[in-house]
Amino acid sequence: MNRELVLHDWLVAAIALAAGAVAGLLLRALMRWLGRHAERTRWSGDDIIVDALRTLAPWAAFIAGVAVAASALPLTTRVLGFVNQSLTAVLILIATFGAARVVAGLVQSVAGARTGVAGSATIFVNITRIVVLVMGVLVALETMGVSIAPLVTALGVGGLAVALALQDTLANLFAGVHILASKTVQPGDYIRLSSGEEGYVVDINWRNTVVRNLSNNLVIIPNGRLARTNMTNFTQPEQQLSILVQVGVGYESDLEHVEQVTLEVVDTVMADINGAVPDHEGKVRFHTFADSRINFTVILGVGEFSDQYRIKHEFIKRLHQRFRTEGISIPAPTRTVALQQDAVQVPAPVPHQREASTAVR
Repeated sequence: MNRELVLHDWLVAAIALAAGAVAGLLLRALMRWLGRHAERTRWSGDDIIVDALRTLAPWAAFIAGVAVAASALPLTTRVLGFVNQSLTAVLILIATFGAARVVAGLVQSVAGARTGVAGSATIFVNITRIVVLVMGVLVALETMGVSIAPLVTALGVGGLAVALALQDTLANLFAGVHILASKTVQPGDYIRLSSGEEGYVVDINWRNTVVRNLSNNLVIIPNGRLARTNMTNFTQPEQQLSILVQVGVGYESDLEHVEQVTLEVVDTVMADINGAVPDHEGKVRFHTFADSRINFTVILGVGEFSDQYRIKHEFIKRLHQRFRTEGISIPAPTRTVALQQDAVQVPAPVPHQREASTAVR
């Protein structure tokens, strides 16, 4: 110390600490009030920011009070510099954790708003969180006077060894980043792989893609395999799609009447059923003279992939009822088999001839 401690020094330090603590409590109350107002808005980003500030602001006020108290005491220049460096490093770490939470929360919010489904892209969330934390820790070490150049070099050499040992894991990681960056698959999309797996993409994390099928089971697909396989995305380029329903009527039916009745049923289904496309223009296309009926295809519009089962169900019920009312038959497959038996010529029996034997003497 430069001089002896006196009562005035203790009083100033105590007042500074108390002021920092009171300011922290006031800021915490203010953040709580802002949080209640942020919950009323539609944007979820303000909730994330206020939640991070609720931790950062009180600690920043208290650390400022500690710094003022330390400067009021008769400390040596070396000790005071060490205290200030330590407090700055602590403040940087607290701010780093708050920034990581904000950035990760905003990425999560953007992913949720993009999909419209309870899904997330945790690979981007985890990458952004790790990048922010690493940068904050390096800045804090530099503030404390620790040289980070040897640390970065050691991390580079160690990272090479880790990369060789975790080739499959890193391949899945970069495949997941490529999938999300190229926007071929996004959380919330309905996909079907060439191997048969299909469902809604729930999450794309650092190692695999989680798909929830219509039976509410989860299918775990490695990102590397997903990037290599053939895949159909039923959500892109747009979520609405057309479905085909095959129907057949008897040869005695009036096809103009059949088409008119079918289109009327299509219009009622599109207008009444949830998940249908009300402005969809139904289409009927006759295409085959089959053995017992004339087959045609009905084209319906659905809002998204899983709606097609409900739309087909209701359309078939209504079309069957309407055909019965209109007297339009839907014949079962029949086939007439004609058997023809030709007269068979039966050969006359050959009389048994006894061969004369000649005695040879």
